[in-house]
Amino acid sequence: MVRPILERTGLKAGRDFWLAYSPEREDPGNADFSTSRIPKVVGADDTFSRELAVALYGLFAPKVVPVSTAAAAEAVKITENIFRSVNIALVNELKVVFGAMGIDIWEVIDAAKTKPFGFMPFYPGPGLGGHCIPIDPFYLTWKAREFEMHTRFIELAGQINSSMPERVIEAMARAIDEKFQKGLNGARVLVIGLAYKRNVDDTRESPSLKLIELLERRGTRVEYYDPYVPVVPPTREHAALSGRKSIVWNPKDFGSYDAVLIATDHDTVDYKALVENAALIVDTRNACRRAGAISTKVVPA
Repeated sequence: MVRPILERTGLKAGRDFWLAYSPEREDPGNADFSTSRIPKVVGADDTFSRELAVALYGLFAPKVVPVSTAAAAEAVKITENIFRSVNIALVNELKVVFGAMGIDIWEVIDAAKTKPFGFMPFYPGPGLGGHCIPIDPFYLTWKAREFEMHTRFIELAGQINSSMPERVIEAMARAIDEKFQKGLNGARVLVIGLAYKRNVDDTRESPSLKLIELLERRGTRVEYYDPYVPVVPPTREHAALSGRKSIVWNPKDFGSYDAVLIATDHDTVDYKALVENAALIVDTRNACRRAGAISTKVVPA
């Protein structure tokens, strides 16, 4: 995209200017991996541009991985995100299947990851969020159509992951009905976590936004708490939620809600206080158990 724009000036890539590409690699909220600890992939369509970019990134990156072209470098980024999307979809589907069998998916994953080879743990949730994983794989889907090819794994993973918010809402409806013999219409629900993942303030494509909208369509009165997102920012698809504010953390207030829905498992949340004071908790992240707050009030979803 950039090269044709630059070459309209009459200059030529690889002769008059040097053009290379290094895709973004980061894990927001993960203190173990800063930029200086993540290898950088670099691609360019001519040798000297690639060598210059390798030299530049070599000043601070722990390792530079050169690939043959800029397109190959972009394919690396797409492949990394497709890998995560497909595997998250797999465990989301397993969560549904195992749940119907009375098997705890979290227990299964914790045991499976003790295998020192051939298994990498991924974890289920209420849906995908962030700018990369829900979106990037479909760049390849779009591009593949130019070559009359179909990306069935990518599209199936997208369908499974995008269906998770509706499954969470149905699980919450069942839990409230069993606990209080009432429906979602008129119920009060507190959503814990608006960011798309723990310990960040990024709400892009967050499943929490979809969960709130689905609940409100069914007549539920919804509030949220997120220490990282005090106010809902403007969004492309959830304009009606913009400007809403997080409640102030007060465990004494939790009992006034019919249910608490844990959508994002921020580390700063006091899950033990939540369990002690809430009447019912629907936990999509296994946050309560990880915090040692085990109770019959907590329903996995």
